[in-house]
Amino acid sequence: MKIFIVTGLSGSGKSIALNALEDEGFYCIDNLPVGLLLPVLRDLTKKPVFQEIAVGVDARSSLDDLSGFGDVVDELRGQFRDLTIMFLQAREAVLIKRFGETRRKHPLTHSGLPLLEAIREEKRLLSDVAGLADLQIDTSQYSIHELSRLVRERVHPADQESRLSILVQSFGFKNGIPLDSDYVFDVRCLPNPYWDAKLRPYSGLDEPVVEYLSAYPEVEEMYSALSDFLISWMPSLQDSNRSYVTVSIGCTGGRHRSVFIAEKLGARLAQHFGEGVKIRHRDL
Repeated sequence: MKIFIVTGLSGSGKSIALNALEDEGFYCIDNLPVGLLLPVLRDLTKKPVFQEIAVGVDARSSLDDLSGFGDVVDELRGQFRDLTIMFLQAREAVLIKRFGETRRKHPLTHSGLPLLEAIREEKRLLSDVAGLADLQIDTSQYSIHELSRLVRERVHPADQESRLSILVQSFGFKNGIPLDSDYVFDVRCLPNPYWDAKLRPYSGLDEPVVEYLSAYPEVEEMYSALSDFLISWMPSLQDSNRSYVTVSIGCTGGRHRSVFIAEKLGARLAQHFGEGVKIRHRDL
């Protein structure tokens, strides 16, 4: 039995996530009031046909419903061992752009709030819900297809024996820190291939940059320190019933140093934790 509660900010991609879960064989219900979560899930889980269930919950629920979300989650965790709260979010500018492109109305603008104020009010209303999430996803720079693929990979990792789903992602500080990070490591102190005109067009995936960075002892020292730290502490997270961890590696632009280190870290972690480890380069 596997149960996902999908929640988050309006416009962040909750419907896309639910569609991806449905494609993976989940029985999905969208916009279920918080007060109905317990009775509906109790009823569904009595039927053997429903072994994987996903439920969407968002700000369309009443304020009273949302205020009781924590108590409901406590009861659900007591009854269902494999329960995951997935929270999707995105930056304000991205949400504004999405609502402008789709011409959809934000659910809180019906109360007379301008769009930006509605986004901020929803973020405030859902702050406690976000704090309960097992898995947070920043969808700011995902396309529809990328988000669908990420949800599928994190929900059903290739290595079913591993209980820990680890995402190692590179990013550029100039484009903002990923909102879904559990760990953020800054590698801007390492030698920068960007300042070599011949290397600038390449990325940390390309051999010229790999050779350049591999030649510096401090790069190997940084990689070794980060990998030793993560390998030492991931089992403790797993023992405390964590199922999802996102490790973000940042450099200035997100093209060279962070990509190189993320690739090496992801490969090293995969040796220890299996195919549940995924690598993503946000700003390539």
